[in-house]
Amino acid sequence: MEVAANCSLRVKRPLLDPRFEGYKLSLEPLPCYQLELDAAVAEVKLGDDQYTLEHMHAFGMYNYLHSDSWYQDSVYYVDILGRIMKLTVMLDTALGKPREVFRLPADLTVYDNRLCASIHFTSSTWVTLSDGTGRLYLIATGERGNNASEKWEIMFNEELGNPFIIIHSLSLLKDEEHSIATLLLRIEKEELDMKGSGFYVSLEWVTISKKNKDNKKYEIIKRDTLRGKSVPHYAAFEPDGNGLMIVSYKSFQFVHLGQDIEENKDENMSEKIKEPLYYWQQTEDDLTVTVRLPEDTAKEDIQVQFLPDHISIVLNGQLFLEGKLHSTVDHESSTWIIKENNSLEISLIKKNEGLTWPELIVADKQGEFIRDSAHCAAIAERLMHLTSEELNPNPDKEKPPCNAQELEECDIFFEESSSLCRFDGNTLKTTHVVNLGSNQYLFSVIVDPKEMPCFCLRHDVDALLWQPHSGKQDDMWEHIATFNALGYVQASKRDKKFFACAPNYSYAALCECLRRVFIYRQPTPMSTVLYNRKEGRHVGQVAKQQVASLETNDPILGFQATNERLFVLTTKNLFLIKINTEN
Repeated sequence: MEVAANCSLRVKRPLLDPRFEGYKLSLEPLPCYQLELDAAVAEVKLGDDQYTLEHMHAFGMYNYLHSDSWYQDSVYYVDILGRIMKLTVMLDTALGKPREVFRLPADLTVYDNRLCASIHFTSSTWVTLSDGTGRLYLIATGERGNNASEKWEIMFNEELGNPFIIIHSLSLLKDEEHSIATLLLRIEKEELDMKGSGFYVSLEWVTISKKNKDNKKYEIIKRDTLRGKSVPHYAAFEPDGNGLMIVSYKSFQFVHLGQDIEENKDENMSEKIKEPLYYWQQTEDDLTVTVRLPEDTAKEDIQVQFLPDHISIVLNGQLFLEGKLHSTVDHESSTWIIKENNSLEISLIKKNEGLTWPELIVADKQGEFIRDSAHCAAIAERLMHLTSEELNPNPDKEKPPCNAQELEECDIFFEESSSLCRFDGNTLKTTHVVNLGSNQYLFSVIVDPKEMPCFCLRHDVDALLWQPHSGKQDDMWEHIATFNALGYVQASKRDKKFFACAPNYSYAALCECLRRVFIYRQPTPMSTVLYNRKEGRHVGQVAKQQVASLETNDPILGFQATNERLFVLTTKNLFLIKINTEN
């Protein structure tokens, strides 16, 4: 059995700036342009049965504005009329209205349990589209950068089960066989395991192919499913289609549909039905073991043998329980009786009073320990000196206790840290694992549309941008850029909704649920002489922070960044903020 390789992310020290002094608030005005939409954005609010945190992450925080990474400064959204609207910016001062490029064939308003429509720009001439009802469309668009040749034509249209959103897609051409791989996300009801939320996350890898040029029909040739318990922060195919990378809080694994699922159901049911062989509890002085007896069991049918470190129970001539005790007992004082409720009760007297036993019989898992309330109270009393109802009862102490109210959101440690996993597309097994620990995931960005999307992680106070390279086995993730102190700064933004950066890393930006947009620029040379008074040294570069406030009270539904502009989508308006004026 192959074991996944444990890997680590290698930080490039030259890309870090240990002398970074922080962002300086700039009051320079940002040109902001507003477009009123002909029809409102097709926002789908969460239903009564979509109440978990995973539903909120996947659908409640969905980005309704889609950027075409193959043609910068082109953004798309879907309106309530089922139209896919496109805005391409050539000149900021002469903005045209968004124009319709495609209309969904079905009337979405008649569906009760639909999700938001989702779009992914697969290549420069292909788009994958979901209408939110469980139907997948493959669309040939022509060259989208040329209005004359752009024409959206459906090449594949099929119902694929429960509603989903598209996470990623990839266009492949091998030996004249064109195929498109899509990654679909669903949140499904868990029928058996009711622990936790009662839902699980499903990622379906669907490959659709056309065998040759003569055959015009595209067909599904492969469907594989991964299951997990949390919505992935990041999921993307490798450029050659041979693998998949996922960043998630809880791990995913491929599942085999059909017979294996039925077998798992039987195993789970048998585990749930199986009762403990015996129950036991303890005090500081003794232990009590209770065994449920078969009906009509007489005293003569029971044989219990006590030894200082061993116990043996025989019922009706058959060995019921035998093993070495965790510690020694006073075997001469130990007794057993039959209770009125047809159970056998065994009393064992501890030789070492006060010793707490973690188990009754060494390495035996057939019993269940029942905690005694008096015993729990005694343990709590012993630990009382370590706790206090006050946050800091003695502030003059050398090492005061931690004040949880001083922790930032990103400083909270989860029971399970996030991980980055690489799955092989052929074996469906995990080949590489990176434990991200406290490196909080922040956002993803497409720097080069022919490569995998980059992801940004917090490292200490900085935000580091990583570019996956599936072809480099020794250095699969490259540190390509750093946003100084951004990991620390973003933690203070409690109402942040979307996070992005320019593909050329010139700035990062985040927006709140309403109105405000924050821009953090990379350090640039100063035109005037500036000195650091504390250190008495010349400051050559300054990083600027800017704040834009949108003239609307509608919630922000979409957010996209290009090298020169920020696009912000609300229910009825599309805002364009000019960030970089240099061409």
